[in-house]
Amino acid sequence: MIRVLVCDDQALIRTGFATIIDAQPDLEVVGECGDGRTAIDLAGSLRPDVVVMDVRMPVLDGIEATRLLAGAGVAQPVKVLVVTTFNLDEYVYEALRAGASGFLLKDAPPAQLLHGIRTVATGAALLDPEVTRRLVGKYAARIRPASSGEVALAPRELEVLRLIADGLSNSEIAAALVISQETVKTYVSRILTKLDLRDRVQAVVYAYRTGLVS
Repeated sequence: MIRVLVCDDQALIRTGFATIIDAQPDLEVVGECGDGRTAIDLAGSLRPDVVVMDVRMPVLDGIEATRLLAGAGVAQPVKVLVVTTFNLDEYVYEALRAGASGFLLKDAPPAQLLHGIRTVATGAALLDPEVTRRLVGKYAARIRPASSGEVALAPRELEVLRLIADGLSNSEIAAALVISQETVKTYVSRILTKLDLRDRVQAVVYAYRTGLVS
């Protein structure tokens, strides 16, 4: 059973999400709240597997809440799925940098929301490739340019990283490079380990930050 905390300041949306989620045999809504501060408090007591997080909220917004729940240095990070009205909102990009495992638009069909929760719960990242490329590309200039101390990747690892940043799935990368999906998984794992990245979302940001893609 995947335990879910729903955080959105609009009661109608919050209730709608909770109803959709609770109808699934493998998902359970363990709490609901309308601001980021309450989300942090509830996450500490309820121990959800995934927090479905709005961005713009009172008291504490979704970005800071995400940073405190899933950011670097958090002892027991919680997976956060950001759900927003704006597909190119600067706040979404900041939330991804803060540690979110992915994002969805609020007008996404219910099946996509459920898929997103299950995907994030497994430790994978959920990306809309086209939107993510545009989003990260738009705000990548705000990230400090890579220093000379960046970890070096092998040529094939760089190829795989570029394709990840282009939004390709493992199967698409395998086809593009004419290698097996298992080999792609090995490269992805090696890239994340070498660069000390949590998931593919952070890999995309890294690729833009270092100028591998633009």
